Amino acid sequence: MALRELSRGVRLLMGQIQRCGSVVASNHTARCLSQAAARPEPTPDENEAVSPTFVNRNPRNLEQMALAVKDRGWKTTWPHQQFYHRLMFSRSQHHVTAEVFSCTSPVPVLSCSTKEWAVKKELASTNCVAACQAVGEVLAHRCRQAGITRMVYRAIPWTYRSNAVQAFRAAMKQGGVILSEPRRKYIGT
Repeated sequence: MALRELSRGVRLLMGQIQRCGSVVASNHTARCLSQAAARPEPTPDENEAVSPTFVNRNPRNLEQMALAVKDRGWKTTWPHQQFYHRLMFSRSQHHVTAEVFSCTSPVPVLSCSTKEWAVKKELASTNCVAACQAVGEVLAHRCRQAGITRMVYRAIPWTYRSNAVQAFRAAMKQGGVILSEPRRKYIGT
């Protein structure tokens, strides 16, 4: 088998030498043997063709362009289900917690709480206005690291005007997170 392939290679080499036989006299042998085969010029239609089996490797790309489908849910449910990422902020008697949920998962994508030792050791109290601001700053930093820059945040109406919620919102906004999502774009087909 190897001898057959070797003899085939030798035959191809000999064919190239015979084709370049007239050039041997003019010392262009090496150039004749090293030239690559000419490629046909591509037509404009081939360059603009799109593969019918396109696979999006970045699923968040459609979210960032506001083209991904938002799950609507029922109109009577609260909080509504039409979001890519939702921010939930809660205060208990002892702690402050903020979580970011994805529309596809009931488990939080990101979270921050005064229960974490790194946050807790910097605070005098774990449920005051300063604690809410610290949680907002840390969560905004984690969101930027994860690439989440826009999310929906709808506070419960009767807690919205409290100083703690306002400090949390201000810290998130100063951290570079936009607390609203773009409207979904509908493209006609």
